[in-house]
Formats: sequence, structure tokens, C-alpha cells
Amino acid sequence: MGDYRSHPNPLLRRRRFTADIQNCSPYYRFMRWGCRMAGALFYRQRVYNRHHEPADGGVVYISNHQSFFDPIIVTNALSRPGNYMARDTLFRQPMFRRLIESLNAFPIQRNKADTGALKEAMRRLKQGRTVVVFPEGTRTRDGHIGPFLPGVSVLSQRAATWTVPVLIDGAYEAWPRTQVLPRPGRIFVEYAPAISQEEARNYSPAEFVEHVRNLLIEMQTRLRAKVGRPALRYE
Repeated sequence: MGDYRSHPNPLLRRRRFTADIQNCSPYYRFMRWGCRMAGALFYRQRVYNRHHEPADGGVVYISNHQSFFDPIIVTNALSRPGNYMARDTLFRQPMFRRLIESLNAFPIQRNKADTGALKEAMRRLKQGRTVVVFPEGTRTRDGHIGPFLPGVSVLSQRAATWTVPVLIDGAYEAWPRTQVLPRPGRIFVEYAPAISQEEARNYSPAEFVEHVRNLLIEMQTRLRAKVGRPALRYE
């Protein structure tokens, strides 16, 4: 069985970080506090292995994609603020655009190679920020982890000091893509040990994304067995 500790990295318990790491604004802290309360009350959210959050450098979090909740779920328990790739259609409504931009989101065009979004993500990573990506490109249709788009490897191999795979489980059951509104449920999040840029460069781009996907599938299998959920079969 895997490691299922649930405590933060002790190096990140200070309120403000060093100059080379992005700090949380009071507004971001308030919004994160509200999301944590909602996650605990409605989804009994449980987080494992927060201590794998790196205390230095740019970090790319690579996660499976189960629901609209996922950007919040990935970073809710972390100490450092997240930056999020969000599909460009979400930026069309001015009020909603201002909201998500205030929470560090930036647009990416779906179903095409958006070099502008990749360059923006790389810029933020080199500034010592954290960036959340969902390389499936869309939400799962059945809970399984789909194939990964290879472009995410550029972030891990050229810009990020660290890559952290993140598994989400239960968000699909709470808010599947076929359902208009969410329902109560049980959501779990698990962080894998950080992968250094040097280690990521040992793979070709295609090999690296497949390596991370396989890690997430293994984590999903172990976690679902731990919490009493049936295993999902993969070819």
C-alpha cells in the first residue's frame, strides 16, 4: 500500500515565503479558506501526502480531470497559491473573467497546440510559481484516466523545478460532466513525490507523460482499494 500521511511540508508553515516564491494575497487566502470549508462540509474531502509540496522553485502539478471542482481541489490543501490553465471560453463573460483572473487563472485554447498558453505557464514557473495542468484536455467520461497530451512535458522538462503528480478521486461521482449541478459525495486527493527537472529530462516527451499517467493509475488503484471503492479496469 502507498504512503497516506496527511500533514503539510513543515518548511511551508510560515505565512510569507522568500522573494523568489509567489505569496498568497489576503484575497486568495480568504477564497481558499471558503473552499476548504465547503470541501469539508459537503464532500468530506480527505487529502494525503501534502508533505510532498515542494518548498522552493516553480512547480507544475499534473492531475487527472474529473470535474469542474478540480482546479480548486488540487491546490486547496497546499500552502503556496496555484496558477491555473483554464479553457478560453471561460474568459468570455467579463465578470467571471475578472474573478478567475484574480485567482491566477489564464486562458488556453482547447483541442489545439496553444503555444501562447504554454509560454505563459513557463514564464510563471520560472518566476517560482506553481501551475496546475490537466493533460487529458477534458473531463473524464467514466472516471478513468484518459490519454495525456504530450505538450505538458515541455513544462516539466524545461521550466519547472519540480513536477508533482496529483490524483483526484470521487469528484467524478460528485459532479460528472453529464450532470448540470453537483451533489454531495466523498472526494480524495493524493500527491505523489515530486519529480525533479533532471529526472524528467531522462524521458522523451511522450515517455514522460505516459510515466506520469501510469503513476496516477497506480495511485488510483491503491486509493480506491483503501477507501473501499471498486477498481477501475484499464486495457
